[in-house]
Amino acid sequence: MSSPSERYAAAREAADNPETVAFAARQKFELDPFQVAGCHALERGRSVLVAAPTGAGKTIVGEFAIHLAMQTPNQKAFYTTPMKALSNQKFRELVEVYGAENVGLLTGDTNINGNARIVVMTTEVLRNMIYADSAALRDLRYVVMDEVHYLADRFRGAVWEEVIIHLPQHVRLVSLSATVSNAEEFGDWLDTVRGDTEVIVSEIRPVPLEQHVLVRDDLLPLFDDRAGIATAQVNQELMRIRSFTGSHYENNRRAQSYVSDRHAGRQAKRPERGGRRPVRSANVRRIERMDRPDVVRLLERANLLPAIFFIFSRVGCDAAVQQVRRSGIRLTTTEERAEIRALVEERTRTLQEEDLGVLGYWDWLDNLERGVAAHHAGLLPAFKEVVEELFRRKLVKAVFATETLALGINMPARTVVLEKMEKFNGEARVAITSGEYTQLTGRAGRRGIDVEGHAVVQWTEGMDPQAVAALASRRTYPLNSSFRPTYNMAVNLIDLFGKPRARQVLESSFAQFQADRSVVGLARQVREAEGSLAGYEKSMACEHGDFPEYAAIRRELSDLEKKNRQDSQAPRASREKRMKRIQSLRTSMQRHPCHRCPDRESHARWAERYWKLKRQTDRIRRQIETRTGTVARVFDRVVEVLETLDYLGEEDGRTVLTEDGRTMRRIYGDRDLLVAESLRQNLWKGLDAPSLAAMACCLVYEPRRDEANSGERGLPRGSFRAAYEKTTTLWAELDDLEKDHHLPGTEPLAAGLAGPMHAWARGGMLDQVLVDADMSAGDFVRWAKQTIDLLDQLSIVAEDGALARTARLALDGVRRGIVAYSSM
Repeated sequence: MSSPSERYAAAREAADNPETVAFAARQKFELDPFQVAGCHALERGRSVLVAAPTGAGKTIVGEFAIHLAMQTPNQKAFYTTPMKALSNQKFRELVEVYGAENVGLLTGDTNINGNARIVVMTTEVLRNMIYADSAALRDLRYVVMDEVHYLADRFRGAVWEEVIIHLPQHVRLVSLSATVSNAEEFGDWLDTVRGDTEVIVSEIRPVPLEQHVLVRDDLLPLFDDRAGIATAQVNQELMRIRSFTGSHYENNRRAQSYVSDRHAGRQAKRPERGGRRPVRSANVRRIERMDRPDVVRLLERANLLPAIFFIFSRVGCDAAVQQVRRSGIRLTTTEERAEIRALVEERTRTLQEEDLGVLGYWDWLDNLERGVAAHHAGLLPAFKEVVEELFRRKLVKAVFATETLALGINMPARTVVLEKMEKFNGEARVAITSGEYTQLTGRAGRRGIDVEGHAVVQWTEGMDPQAVAALASRRTYPLNSSFRPTYNMAVNLIDLFGKPRARQVLESSFAQFQADRSVVGLARQVREAEGSLAGYEKSMACEHGDFPEYAAIRRELSDLEKKNRQDSQAPRASREKRMKRIQSLRTSMQRHPCHRCPDRESHARWAERYWKLKRQTDRIRRQIETRTGTVARVFDRVVEVLETLDYLGEEDGRTVLTEDGRTMRRIYGDRDLLVAESLRQNLWKGLDAPSLAAMACCLVYEPRRDEANSGERGLPRGSFRAAYEKTTTLWAELDDLEKDHHLPGTEPLAAGLAGPMHAWARGGMLDQVLVDADMSAGDFVRWAKQTIDLLDQLSIVAEDGALARTARLALDGVRRGIVAYSSM
């Protein structure tokens, strides 16, 4: 029972924060301290950064910001997410709370009630609204940036910084992040650019996580229970297995029986300490990995379902589902199967009959009715949403997923299984990081349902339990900026602020903030070195003459003599030239007044220390020069390219946008300059709608690393080929120009999907298009949507009315069938 003083403090706090109290009363769970702290900060009118583990309930703070906006007439709140799937999910959740009339959704290819008081959107949509000075920004009071650690993404991270920097100052920002090791640094930057920002960090999981290693059919604790995870003391049983057997293990079921009995609710005892007999080398047997169906059965017996199995390949996910299906496993009751079928039929009723077979609908439905599913980017988005909904309803019990599922989607499980501790990153197999491990296992443990969550790592040959324990005990990873100025960003900033102010704005980026912080430490090293250098210089001072000059002659002579000894195979002319220089230096050294100094060698030792430290200090100074103003220097190079191409001009001594520069303002994407130049040079004039769709696809498509370059094979015929060749030539010219200005340039056009996209826009059948594309339906839909985004931009910015009309026709041709269905 609390003391009178504690009750008084609680009452006082409630009186000071009435909206937090009212909001908390509506929640299903009592708010955690970090959630209360975030709500209090918002109620006091501050912005807030909340960094907490996956599944801890960070979004409650964002939802409180929406609650505050709805208490004041006309105020608006935007909720941004990094992915359309997350936006769709949040949209549905908010509609349930505030009603369809008050909630909108904007995801590039979807526009639902965009003028609502609460609008869910992808971060890129908000960036574009800011640059366009959209009327929708009026009365905006709060912006929630979910998964703000995406700022580190090297492809899209810059968008988060653009939004944070350019949002009107009166808008309060709610930044929600996974646990990062430099949250305070990120918070300091937010406070610098946004003002009055409170940083709230929590490393406490609301549902504790039990860590296990699955050795054959034994579930062994990863950590010694007596030591606890804080000490990262690995279970000595696992170390004995590794020590005695490497990848061999004498089968023992006691640990598995304990876990199984414990979670089945039966009384059980742990094995007696020291009860296991040492494994003898004569008895060892290779550890056989359990088949996936057997792992599912083990988890079912131990009452550890529902579970997510993370498999770092789509093919592996699909194969796992088929293995479980062939084993005859059925995890659902008759009533659950009927509920699954009803939901699936309701969600897919608008799919065309002829497409169902192409999409593998019947097998997919049969697997769902068994309680099993795959989840990866190759699935049709609508299918993924069904899997997510069924899993949340506890109807699907085992999901085999790639790591994309871990990125914020609300799909908590009782157990997470990691089959391997490494993945293919596109170039090689690499170990997963501590951040990835935390993100993946963060899905384990359902608040209000589970007392604890479970992470299970399967034993693999050569596994080091200490390495796994180190991953599991490190909760954090650093958040580093990936910001870089683009052409579109440059013209927008110059149009809004003018060139000098735009340069200053970019210097306020998190990228520059981090670079400047590192410079502080380097500058301290330089200052300390300068004191030492002055002391060395004093110690080597010689009354006979200039000893630094003498020391320089000695050092050059020593270097040349060493090189002469090592480079005996050099051409005769080079050796003779070098010997002449050596003789000249010897003469200069012997004639130098310091050569006759009785303390010469003592001075020389101080000189050697001086020159060694000076070389190190000069190197640090160069590092400082390269880091100071880094972002602004890149901006200057971008501006030079835009001036060369006449996107920027001069008027009354000011840098201004030309007519073409104003067109560039509304072109977003990695190839913004190429698109703008192609439009200006009319390279796509005369293309029909399917050909323009194919061209747009070439500009957004990113081929797989293993995808062969098809050249012109499979390209649409007719006017497309000529336009494609001209656009490729233009790309090469722009690439040379960028390299001349020390800019990285962009990737060349990728025509691998041009033929299938042309066929689709022309009305081709889905089955043939997917065969020609050699990709899954989900991948095709993703590229089709990006093609639609670019076509939509072309329909707005193309000055040639005929091209704009063609872009709209092409857009309609692509947005059909499963592509249209996959939109909300």
